[in-house]
Amino acid sequence: MGNGGRAALVLTGGGARAAYQVGVLSAIREIRGRRPGNPFPILCGTSAGGINAVALAVHSASFNHAVRHLARIWRNFHVDQVYRVDPVALFGSGLRWASATFGGWLIRQTPRSLLDNDPLRTLLTQVLDYSAIDRAIKAGYLHAICVTASGYASGESLAFFEGSIDVEPWRRAHRMGVRTRLGVDHLMATSALPLVFPAVRINREFFGDGSMRQLAPVSPAIHLGADRILVIGAGRLAEEGRQRAEGYPSPAQIAGHALSSIFLDTLAVDLERLERINRIVGGLGPEQRKAVASGLRPIETLVISPSRRIDTIAARHRKEVPPLLGAVLRGVGAMRRDGSTLLSYLLFEPGFIRALMDLGYGDAMARREEVADFLRL
Repeated sequence: MGNGGRAALVLTGGGARAAYQVGVLSAIREIRGRRPGNPFPILCGTSAGGINAVALAVHSASFNHAVRHLARIWRNFHVDQVYRVDPVALFGSGLRWASATFGGWLIRQTPRSLLDNDPLRTLLTQVLDYSAIDRAIKAGYLHAICVTASGYASGESLAFFEGSIDVEPWRRAHRMGVRTRLGVDHLMATSALPLVFPAVRINREFFGDGSMRQLAPVSPAIHLGADRILVIGAGRLAEEGRQRAEGYPSPAQIAGHALSSIFLDTLAVDLERLERINRIVGGLGPEQRKAVASGLRPIETLVISPSRRIDTIAARHRKEVPPLLGAVLRGVGAMRRDGSTLLSYLLFEPGFIRALMDLGYGDAMARREEVADFLRL
């Protein structure tokens, strides 16, 4: 484990916003220099953060190589590598939703999603060797990795994990850890934004984006054996000042607000809870800790999140949206400044992606000493 116990990396969700995480990881790679191995033997990811986590796990024999590989993929992203934006797909989706809305009583068929993300499945199948995860664990490069998804039938948050033989499954209220062999279905499930992308069936249940009903986003890392945790967010955790409403909120503004609530609120609450536990446990003597706080231990945390509003950055890059998709998004208000939060989750285009990567890199480098201290450099 080395000095300071096992380190975990927790990557949260956020669609295209997860490019920010890659920028932070690039800075960490630079701060570490040419040191071999993997500084994060425990990896936990949710939504697009789950995809990033698995990409790191597949190449965990060399953190430097893993981050370079991940950055190369993200820097060259285009929307059509994630979901279909051709006329057939977009008009077909619109027709299905219109038919369900106005003639559902007749056709009795519910549309699965607004967008078809089959291109993402193809990409994730091509670029990731999932069998490499087990080899990395056996070789000692990786202790455990988990990807979280939300069950639509049970309402439970499931952390699907691969790990060393000593890692035990867990069960808590509305959440559990399930040992499995991770594959493309788990990544498609954890990143299935509600209504936007289709749910994915795993075993007997359909699953959607792991950020939904994820009551304790940091908890899986602790269950997997982490003693210190680096959390890389994809949205600002600080409170924003109240703003005057200029008009009735557009559908895009409402959807963006709902998505931000899913992705940010539970993380902020969980971090506050962990800080309180650390204060309580840290204030107890050895005997008191044994009697009162059995099973609890202090967990060191470092949180890096965007220093600037990502929706503002998205608004500046809205001209990158493919024309037909832009027409659809304009209809729901996503191309307006007050609807750019929704746009920030869907804008998988190089200009926006690289701007987020640059922001992540700058934010991490600005905290270089904290990062180096966390990594025990």
